[in-house]
Amino acid sequence: MPISLNRAPAADLAPWIARVAVTRVEAGPRFEVECGLCSDIAYQRVMVAGEWEDRTGDTPVEYARESVIVGPHSRYFKARCVGPIATVGIGFRPGALQCLFGNDGAVGVDAIERGDPLGLIAKGEDLGFPAGASAEEWAQIAEGRVRAFIEETRPDVPDPISAAFELASFADPNIAVGDFAEREGVNRRRLERLVKRDFGLSPRTVLRRARALDLAAQLLGIADEGEEAEFILRYFDQAHLIREFHTFFGATPNTFRQRSHMLMTIILEARSARRLEELDRLLPGEKRPWEGR
Repeated sequence: MPISLNRAPAADLAPWIARVAVTRVEAGPRFEVECGLCSDIAYQRVMVAGEWEDRTGDTPVEYARESVIVGPHSRYFKARCVGPIATVGIGFRPGALQCLFGNDGAVGVDAIERGDPLGLIAKGEDLGFPAGASAEEWAQIAEGRVRAFIEETRPDVPDPISAAFELASFADPNIAVGDFAEREGVNRRRLERLVKRDFGLSPRTVLRRARALDLAAQLLGIADEGEEAEFILRYFDQAHLIREFHTFFGATPNTFRQRSHMLMTIILEARSARRLEELDRLLPGEKRPWEGR
């Protein structure tokens, strides 16, 4: 596996930022990785190194040594990188895009937009991320630039109902949408509008995607082994499991497990760690259940 850092953001950034991630793979110019991505949150990513191609749309998007806003995704899409990999990613909480930039969350679903709205890039050949610095130092540099943006713009924070719905998707993605609305004391139609705005998808689709992502993490060995039976029992039967998984990943679980998924593994590991931390089952920085297996 490549050297990849992913962790919770500093506490003052947590209302808007879900994850800070740095991935670096030293490789020659002909090194090539091709698999895919499916993220449940949007990221701003600075591509410090590597020539990238994303195939979420009808026409592949190519980018290198620049900043892009990626996702969230409604399903698995192919992606490719040639050469050494070096990226810095800032993952947004649902609703944060609208608060920070005035964008509707639905705009970014399955899309890539060039730009540096957070001001993560600095002048210089290294884009402001020194080659001799550690991955953690890169993460702190990025956090410092996000902090400067927030201090200058003083954005609102995302709606707490969106945060509660995301937490519910981590804890029990089989929860009925109506039951969640009743529990939180919110009108169901308002909930549906809010989730559509902040997640870009309907509440039901958000929950279905959460089930599929949990199962994918388990298939790739980056989930808590104690939850394996629970992840499977979320489906009515084997046919339902296969059909739902194929909807989001375009393959059966067995086929998915047999393929190489370097990029997807990085995405899923960050999500799995965040999920356990959000559920207070893992402390930030604590050894994760799948490490050292």
